[in-house]
Amino acid sequence: MPSSAKTKKKAPAKKSPERRGASASARAPKSAPTKAAAKKSRPQPRSSKKATSKKSSTSKPASLAAAKKAAAATKAREIAAARAQRERDARARAAAKKAQLRQRAIVAARAKREREARARALAKERAAAKKARAIAAAKAKKERDARAKAAAKEREILRKAREKAAIEAKKQREIEAKRKAIEAEKLRRLREIERREAEERKRQERREAEELKRQEALERKMHSKPYAEDHEFLEELRDLLLTTRDATNAQIAVSELEANEMLVDRERLEYDDEDGSSVASDIQRDQLKEFTAALRLKVDEIDVALARIDDGSYGRCDECFEPISQPRLRAQLPVFTCVSCRASV
Repeated sequence: MPSSAKTKKKAPAKKSPERRGASASARAPKSAPTKAAAKKSRPQPRSSKKATSKKSSTSKPASLAAAKKAAAATKAREIAAARAQRERDARARAAAKKAQLRQRAIVAARAKREREARARALAKERAAAKKARAIAAAKAKKERDARAKAAAKEREILRKAREKAAIEAKKQREIEAKRKAIEAEKLRRLREIERREAEERKRQERREAEELKRQEALERKMHSKPYAEDHEFLEELRDLLLTTRDATNAQIAVSELEANEMLVDRERLEYDDEDGSSVASDIQRDQLKEFTAALRLKVDEIDVALARIDDGSYGRCDECFEPISQPRLRAQLPVFTCVSCRASV
């Protein structure tokens, strides 16, 4: 390669150990490396470098990238210094060239690793942000779902409350309507009762008035004197009654005499009880006594009729208080009921 030829032609003279130490110290960072860094700066086989590079290329946290970068730089410098020290012989220029190329490769690899680390960190950050956004979105969705469920539950509760209130209001209206209907029915019945009572009072008043009129009419009839003005007719009835009483008294006397004679004859004569003649005599005498009692009752009735003729009330029916017809008063002595009342007795 031309670059290698140029480097071979311009190979500097060998430096003394003091100058090499000075140049190494000049190339080293200002901060003195620790013993651990010095140990790490020792040359290692390429397989171990690849393993470390692979290991370092694996997932590392973003926070250790700077420390790794510094450690890798220090390690590269130490490796270069160690190689320079081992190859300070005739291959100094070649070693320096190789060290330079190796340094460039290390820097490129380190830059690549850093880029990869940054990419991984950025991807991780993006994944974390995406995951966080997804978590936030899921949380927001859960919250929205929870709020929607809560709102739906509240709406359902409000709907049920409204339905319950509507049912209660409907029941209350029905109860109120029933109560009003019952009160209206009670009021109607009360008015009907009052109307009926008023009608009954009116009927009772009419009945009382009619009864009073009837009683007054009856009282007038009871004290009426149908033939009081007809003195001739009353005198005629008086004569007939007196004649009938005399005839009745005569019949009473005759009947009593016959009954006494039958009693004397029964005591004087001896009757044969076997043929029943004594029993027949007793029956005839009892009949005469009953006939005599009826005649005496007729005499008492004639006396009552004569008394009524005196006060003018004779000729009035004792049942209906209506006037008895004159033919009946003349035909039957005495008489106190009209034909219709006599027939209904």
